[in-house]
Amino acid sequence: MNNKTLLDTAKKFGTPTYVYNAETIQNQYTKLKNAFDGIDVKLHYALKALNNINVLRLLKKEGSGLDAVSIEEVHLGLRAGFEANQIMYTPNCVDFSEIEEAISIGVHLNIDNLSTLEKFGNKYGNTIPICIRINPHIFAGGHNNISVGHIDSKFGISFYQLKHVVRIAKHYNIVINGLHMHTGSDILDPDVFLRGADLLYEAANEFPDLTFLDFGSGFKVPYKEGDIVTEIELIGKKIADSFRNFCKNYGRELELWFEPGKYIVSESGKLIVQATIIKQTTSTVFVGVNSGQNHLIRPMFYNAYHKIENLSNPNGQPKLYSIVGYICESDTFGYDRMIPEVREGDFLAIYNAGAYGFSMSNQYNARLRPAEVLVVNKEPKLIRKRETLEDIYRNEIILED
Repeated sequence: MNNKTLLDTAKKFGTPTYVYNAETIQNQYTKLKNAFDGIDVKLHYALKALNNINVLRLLKKEGSGLDAVSIEEVHLGLRAGFEANQIMYTPNCVDFSEIEEAISIGVHLNIDNLSTLEKFGNKYGNTIPICIRINPHIFAGGHNNISVGHIDSKFGISFYQLKHVVRIAKHYNIVINGLHMHTGSDILDPDVFLRGADLLYEAANEFPDLTFLDFGSGFKVPYKEGDIVTEIELIGKKIADSFRNFCKNYGRELELWFEPGKYIVSESGKLIVQATIIKQTTSTVFVGVNSGQNHLIRPMFYNAYHKIENLSNPNGQPKLYSIVGYICESDTFGYDRMIPEVREGDFLAIYNAGAYGFSMSNQYNARLRPAEVLVVNKEPKLIRKRETLEDIYRNEIILED
C-alpha cells in the first residue's frame, strides 16, 4: 500500500483505522506454504492474531485451516465458513464444559494438561482421537510474555511428564493422533525450531497412532530496517529434511502442521492515526495522536518496536519526537523517533499492525475501537465499522432507584 492509498483511506473512513493489504496476506501464506522443500504442510492460521471474518475467508480461499484458542474463536471460524475438521482447538485453563462443547462441534482437540486428559479419558475413552500439547522447556528468546515454551510457562504438558501421559492414555484407551509444540513468538534463533523438533521426534516414539506433528509457529517478521528475521526457506529445508528422516524411522508418513498468525498478517496491516497536538516539554517533543494502548497495546505490553511514518508530510525536515496516545496511562507508541516534521492534523502510519492489534483492542477510558479496512485489488473496503458510544453501554443494565 502506498502513501496515497493510505491517505485516501484515512480521509474516506476517518481515523484511527486499521488498514490491511489482502495481497500481502496471500503472499505471506504462499511463501510459508512453499518453504518446506516439497512437503505439503498443513497451515492452521492462528486467528487470535486477527480474526475479522473477511481475513478468515481470504485465508480459507488460500487453503488454510485455523488454530483456535477459545470456544468463541471456534465459532468465529465456523461463521467464516470453515468446516469443524479444519479447526484445531488449543485452549488452556478452561472449564471442561468448553472442552465438551468443542468435542460436540467436531473440531480437533489439543489437550495441554494432565487433569483435563484424565477427565477426557474418563468420559470419552477411545471414541475421539486427540492431540497433546507438549512444553519443551525451551526459552525462545524475546519478551517473556511471548515466550511460552519455557519451564515456568502455563502452556503444555512438560516433556518430562510424557510417561504420565502414556499411562493415562493406556488406562483409558485414549487415541493420541497428534503432538503439538509451540515455544513462542518472534524466535530469534532458527535452531530453536530444530531443538524443538528433536524433542518432538523423541516424544513421538511413545505414541504409535500419530497422524501429524504440529510445530506451532513463532517465525519472526521484520519491524525495522536491518531487523533479524526468520530465514523461512533455510529453516523450511532443514525441518523438511529432519521430518522426512523422522517419518522413515517412525515407519510411515505423517503430516507436518504449523499454526502461523503474526507471520501471515503482521506486515499486511497499518494503524492510521492523526496528530492532535504537538507538545514541547523541557526535554521532549511529544506528538499526541487520536489513538493509544486501547488500540495497539504491543509497544506497551511487549516493548515492541513499530515503525512510524508521516503520511501527510513525508518530505519534511526530520525531527525528534515521541509519539504518544490519548489514554490516561503511559501509552507511548515510539520514543525518540526521527520523523519528518509533524504538524497538527497530519496522518501517521504505524507499521506492522496487522497482528495482535485490533484483536487485543479494548474500550479503556470509554474510548471506541477503530474501524477496519481491507485493501483488495488496490481498492479499500470497509470490513468493520467504527464503534459508537452505544457499543460501550449496550449491555449495561440500569437499576431502578
